[in-house]
Amino acid sequence: MTAGWQPVAARAASLLLRYPDDTVSAALPVISDALPALPPAVAEPLHAVADYRAGTDIGRQRTTYVDLFDFRRRCCLHLTYYTCGDTRRRGEALADFAATYKRAGLEIVDGELPDYLPAVLDLAAEHDSGWQLLRDNRIGLDLLTASLDKDGTVYRHAVDAVRAMLPPPAPGDLAAAARLARTGPPAEQVGLEPFGLANTSGGRR
Repeated sequence: MTAGWQPVAARAASLLLRYPDDTVSAALPVISDALPALPPAVAEPLHAVADYRAGTDIGRQRTTYVDLFDFRRRCCLHLTYYTCGDTRRRGEALADFAATYKRAGLEIVDGELPDYLPAVLDLAAEHDSGWQLLRDNRIGLDLLTASLDKDGTVYRHAVDAVRAMLPPPAPGDLAAAARLARTGPPAEQVGLEPFGLANTSGGRR
């Protein structure tokens, strides 16, 4: 069972992690108004991203976003990439994600893959199964945060806020994340054909 503030937090994080198009930019005042009602561990990092979005030239925002999330695989917003790479196992994982949306009666918009973090957050805002997907893919969130931190980008704070909404990682998760950080994800280039994609490093198409 989710807390009353969690759907709002999930939706805010989803918007702040999406490409800064006109719709997302128009939502910034609503996001900023909603943040004071959230726990500080969630509100403060989201505020950092909202302030960046509100105070930075939109053209610069878009260029930075594309460079970060579309051309750097280690900053991929697709959660199963971190544990499955581009392998047959990832295709199976994506099918499981898609089935979760279907059971919740929701559809993925804009042709995104079902493991796209903002889409999973939108699911979490509507249904408890979204939170389960986030918990099950905590390793991906931890590795994404480490990569964003290394790049010194403000978007690290948005993922920090998502992690703050979840239970602490188990020791096994920490060990698995450390191992993947050393070795990287598997690289077998098969298994994604049903999703029309063999390279899922970014969100702009």
